[in-house]
Amino acid sequence: MLVMGIDPGLSRCGYGVVRQKGRVTEAVAAGIIRTDKDDPVPQRLYELQVELADLIDAHRPEAVAIERVLFQVNVRTAMGVGQASGVAMAAAAGAGAEVFEYSPTQIKKAVAGWGGADKEQIGQMVQTLLSLPQPLKPVDAADAVAVALCHLAHRPAASRIQAAM
Repeated sequence: MLVMGIDPGLSRCGYGVVRQKGRVTEAVAAGIIRTDKDDPVPQRLYELQVELADLIDAHRPEAVAIERVLFQVNVRTAMGVGQASGVAMAAAAGAGAEVFEYSPTQIKKAVAGWGGADKEQIGQMVQTLLSLPQPLKPVDAADAVAVALCHLAHRPAASRIQAAM
């Protein structure tokens, strides 16, 4: 099973691709997509769409898991994250991948065993779970890989729920 995780953002959108074969899970790719904050939002969303579509086309994940944003103090940031999330969903659906969303708490519980884990703990657990020589940088890439790992942990239940809907 090949899964792409996405930590959506308009300025920095993290992505991570992991493969699971039996009990072995390995990192395939991770990084971030940046857009220029000085560009108009429609242009930035288009650039994000193109980059995500290219990544999805290159890796051909069976599933794309996206972190769901439930709350943001800054409304402007929340809007950008929501727009980026929508672009990611559309790019994944357009490529024929199943799309799943997970809350930050679900991701933290699945990866670190505790819904209150901080970014450093998540980064350390991603490193440990994938036997990486060092933590993934930047943190958005590690967060995206954590989203993919969360999907692998929830996959049996998530597939049944998706099929029922």
